[in-house]
Amino acid sequence: MDWTLGEEFETPDGVVRWAVMGHGDPVVLVHGTPYSSFLWRDVAPALALTRQVFVFDHLGFGRSDQHEGQDLSLAAHAGHFSRLLDHWGLSRPSVVAHDIGGAVALRALLLEGASFGDLTLFDAVSGGQWERGLFQLILKQAEVFQQLPDYAHEALVASHLRHATHVGFRPGILDAFLEPWRGAQGQAAFYRQYSQIRQVDTAEYEHLLGEVSLPVRLLWGREDRILPPEYAEWLHEKIPHAELHWIEGAGHLLQEDAPARLMAHLTAKFKAPG
Repeated sequence: MDWTLGEEFETPDGVVRWAVMGHGDPVVLVHGTPYSSFLWRDVAPALALTRQVFVFDHLGFGRSDQHEGQDLSLAAHAGHFSRLLDHWGLSRPSVVAHDIGGAVALRALLLEGASFGDLTLFDAVSGGQWERGLFQLILKQAEVFQQLPDYAHEALVASHLRHATHVGFRPGILDAFLEPWRGAQGQAAFYRQYSQIRQVDTAEYEHLLGEVSLPVRLLWGREDRILPPEYAEWLHEKIPHAELHWIEGAGHLLQEDAPARLMAHLTAKFKAPG
């Protein structure tokens, strides 16, 4: 499908592109890495039947600006997100966040003064020892990865994307996710953002997780190989009043592996406390 982001928000490091659709109570969808708002291409229009839905590409991702010298840390993303909420005039929206989008949303809530009506986190970076696997390798050897031949770079990114889905991508979808990371500019942008995503930016708010009082829902693919189920259990221990729902037969990308079950949860009411 055609996925366009027609609006722009200026930051000191470049333009963040965004879009809004539908009417009703606002909900903001926050993507992770190495994805973009294209990940919400099925979810956003479905939610927009009854709600006002905001989507955007993090700086350095998708349709937003990519260039050398950008601050693409989780702290910077959280600051941009908080200012985007102000720009949109949203005081207490619902927020749905995936992968590093979880850390961005939590930093905005706990450290940037943002306020949400409720929060859904799924297969999300939140805290603990998540600096592992490809993250850790790129942090240690960023300059080596940046010099990979283009074919080797594309093969690595494609393999990483496939690793995130348990059931596989539909035709054409993998290419759409690869597109922003192709070519010399895309390759540089890919390792630029990965080399700045660090565990220190989640450690700063971990001690505040127990103070989260708004309704929280946790969804997790039982077959997630990027952030296995123990990360959901860790987060649930930190926010014990949160609902925790396992999605069987799904991996890291619920949007791809279990879109109907994801939508069922996103349109359900939060359970009453206790």
